Amino acid sequence: MLNFSHRALSACACVLSFGQACASGFVDDSHADLVLRNYYFDRNYVNATPQAAAREWAQGFILNLRSGYSEGPVGFGLDAQGLVGVKLDSSPDRTGTGLLPYDPATREPASEYSELGLTAKARASKSELQLGTISTFLPIAFASPTRLLPQTFRGTYLKSQDIDNLTLHLGWLDRINLRDSTDYQKMTVGSPNGRFNGAAESDRFTFLGGDYAWSPQLTLKYYHAELADLYRKDFYGFVDNRPMGAGHLKSDFRLFVTGEDGAARAGPVDNRNAALMLSYSLGAHKFGAGYMQLTGKTAMPYLFGTEPLVITEGTLSSEFLNPKERSWQVRYDYNFVAVGLPGLNGMLRYVSGDNIELPKLGGSNLKESEKDIELSYTVQGTPFKGVAVRLRNAWYRNDFAAQASHRDDNELRVNVDYTWKLW
Repeated sequence: MLNFSHRALSACACVLSFGQACASGFVDDSHADLVLRNYYFDRNYVNATPQAAAREWAQGFILNLRSGYSEGPVGFGLDAQGLVGVKLDSSPDRTGTGLLPYDPATREPASEYSELGLTAKARASKSELQLGTISTFLPIAFASPTRLLPQTFRGTYLKSQDIDNLTLHLGWLDRINLRDSTDYQKMTVGSPNGRFNGAAESDRFTFLGGDYAWSPQLTLKYYHAELADLYRKDFYGFVDNRPMGAGHLKSDFRLFVTGEDGAARAGPVDNRNAALMLSYSLGAHKFGAGYMQLTGKTAMPYLFGTEPLVITEGTLSSEFLNPKERSWQVRYDYNFVAVGLPGLNGMLRYVSGDNIELPKLGGSNLKESEKDIELSYTVQGTPFKGVAVRLRNAWYRNDFAAQASHRDDNELRVNVDYTWKLW
């Protein structure tokens, strides 16, 4: 009896010590923050359109809870993300901004919406496996952060840095949660201007790729992705950033090659998209110029609800990815710290696209353009240190003949963010 009690006490001591070891990493290395985001979105349609404007104002709350890892060769953890959006101003004739969900039948906007995302994770050496709610920020699947609440996926995601200078990404996704939605749904192809069959769905998106730091200045990138029975995509790119004269020159090259996958339920896919963006930084100034050209029989597909991550992507929903399109842009950024205003930054940009082939919307050699201006300021001193304000204005024009696609848009976005670190 004495021996049994001694063994039981020893076993309990082992369990307690193991639990303390787990907790020391799981709890002690955890952190949490709450993002408060106030967002005003106003898109005014200048031409005669079925809807005169998309205009809403909302308040968002984004709670991020991230655990540490239990001790041992394989550490385990759990993350949680709580999202709440609250309507401040909207109406059925002004919905569609991406800030608030609405009833498709009546277009009545929701007064509030919320969701909870959970992510189990495991870490071994320099590799991490995530299962559950996933956010990927890759050229072939970039979760959109540009509205009130972030867009997420459901699936499995492995990221590894065990090989020196190489970051590998491997993933399997089966559902997408849009930025103005509270539920997961099957994935579709972004199809503005009727480029593809936007109703075709898929429940499997797989990807593999990585970034290799060839040198401190040069990073090479390659990714392969497949949206089952809709499309496949290969991405090749590099980013080179090196001193030149008194400043730095950044070269950003991106090549997307896309084709049909399986049953091709979204329709034919045949596109190659090559682009180069050059940016020269000199003190507080940054000057940029870029060119992008699409070839092949169709536009470039991408996951609906995500950002296509092309160099022409701007403030408005235009992304300059129509069939045969050629686009160029110029951009200027300025950091006002040079004149004694730390935290204040400005940007001006102009993008022009031509040679567009859209037979259903007016024929060939169509054109579109966009002008952007942006000011952002992060408060430096107390008591409002960390409050970030961003003001963006954009003007978009095209000459597409079809009424639903001929848009002259003027858009204003104002958002105020504050991140409160809980622990």
